[in-house]
Amino acid sequence: MFETISASSFAILSLLMATLLILRIKQRIELSLAKQPGLSGHLRWAKRIAGWLPGYSYPHNTWFSVDDAPADVSTKRQRALHDLGERLRNKSPLTLAQTQAVKPMISDLQFISQYRIPFQFREVLTQQVQMGSFWASSEGVHLIDLDGNKYIDVTGSYGVNLMGQDFYKACMQEGIDLVKNLGPVLGSYHPCVLENVQALCKISNKDEVSFHMSGTEAVMQAVRLARYHTGKKKLVRFAGAYHGWWDDVQPGPGNPMPPSDHTLTLREMHESTLRVLNHRSDIACVLINPLQGMHPNQAAPTDSTLVDAKRHAHFDRIAYTQWLEQLREVCTRKNIALIFDEVFMGFRLARGGAQAYFNIDADLVTYGKTLGGGLAVGVICGKSKWMKRFDDSKPGQICFARGTFNANPYVMGSMNVFLKQIYKPQISALYETLDATWERRLKQMNQRLRDEKLPLQVTGMSTVWTILYEVPSRYNWMFQYYLRDQGIALSWVGTGRMIFSLNFSDQDFEQFMNQFVLAGHQMANDQWWWTPQGQTNQKIRKLIFREVLKEKFS
Repeated sequence: MFETISASSFAILSLLMATLLILRIKQRIELSLAKQPGLSGHLRWAKRIAGWLPGYSYPHNTWFSVDDAPADVSTKRQRALHDLGERLRNKSPLTLAQTQAVKPMISDLQFISQYRIPFQFREVLTQQVQMGSFWASSEGVHLIDLDGNKYIDVTGSYGVNLMGQDFYKACMQEGIDLVKNLGPVLGSYHPCVLENVQALCKISNKDEVSFHMSGTEAVMQAVRLARYHTGKKKLVRFAGAYHGWWDDVQPGPGNPMPPSDHTLTLREMHESTLRVLNHRSDIACVLINPLQGMHPNQAAPTDSTLVDAKRHAHFDRIAYTQWLEQLREVCTRKNIALIFDEVFMGFRLARGGAQAYFNIDADLVTYGKTLGGGLAVGVICGKSKWMKRFDDSKPGQICFARGTFNANPYVMGSMNVFLKQIYKPQISALYETLDATWERRLKQMNQRLRDEKLPLQVTGMSTVWTILYEVPSRYNWMFQYYLRDQGIALSWVGTGRMIFSLNFSDQDFEQFMNQFVLAGHQMANDQWWWTPQGQTNQKIRKLIFREVLKEKFS
């Protein structure tokens, strides 16, 4: 009898173990299918390859002809680079001197200076061309350097500059006047905080608000709240998306830690991802960065990786809305927190942000950048069931989050002015015509580029644009320097992102187009878009791959 029972129990146990193994294999297969093909979806491999990649530079005697350009083209490029560097130096000597003096002491400046272009070209270029990193003042849509030169501002100040720099200067000054009698009293609140919270709850359609000092902090706490209330550990982010530099949400190259086992990097706008969300029971939250609708599953475009013309960006509002609706449905059914990270895009797509633009109600929303009215801030807005940080029945179970400068009176004052200003008639009129205005300008710009027969096009998501190249050139990244030469200021990612402010008039935009076209013609005349017959993006990448192997193993 004992042997019979033991045999039966063993058979049942074996069956259970086999079932669990099958389920585990099935889960693993589903997860693999939900990963984006390539390195953006396989972060451990991306980190290994990034660590393996050797550094090398093209020597001066081949730098101008890495695409096998003939001698006359190479000579013209060499002269053009020298002349370009001379023009930039003569135009802004004070700005460049200040930049060079401070660079050894600011690690951020060293970093962005190194990563403006593909690393193979860096050594020779920096000997010839310098870019200033100081501005003395701003006015309208212009930045003015230390030498008095005016540049059209499409840097966007990392997304802060939505309404125009003059708008934020006024917000900050009025905010200071509002709170100056309290000064830097921290831990409690200035009376304007009540108005801020009421406005934010209305805008976000949420119940509660939490203040932080940066967008990264806000995302960190939103994820912590999701884990606290679900009792689950895993978060889902999408390939290529940026949610700040915290380890769990920035798990690939650039993070010295290995990718967290609690972070799933999945494929956006794909059925396999929905299948994973449907079948797993350990996912606490899904993070959405609305800007990814412009380049799903790809990292933000930057000139540091522009080795050819293979840059893709295109925004399909209908398709992305349908995707968000599917995510909303599965997250609701599975008790997964849907978090909209609107730190960058908040208030840029609509006054109610991406939630209003796509008509999707998230569980938690993070804001930052422009919301501070020119000062640093991070904010979470959420439904009460997700925002509570303690459990009345278990007083030891809390979700702690504090910051010394959270709800700083000066930030709250500037935010108060911002939140009131965006409801004034002038700003309301901008929002009412926002889509029509920038769609018209995008079409106008592309038509102008076609008329001028330049190998360039632009694509965008409202006021955030990317430059696309139609020539498989090794030197497309050079265009950022010609734009600066013609009086257009880009951020350090170069032509990967142009961020317009809403105070651009039609006249301002016409001036921008004119200067952009002049830069394009100068770039063409200087032969940077010359390419050998039969050149393709694929051939360029194969050539670079062989270069890397040779450098690594020679």
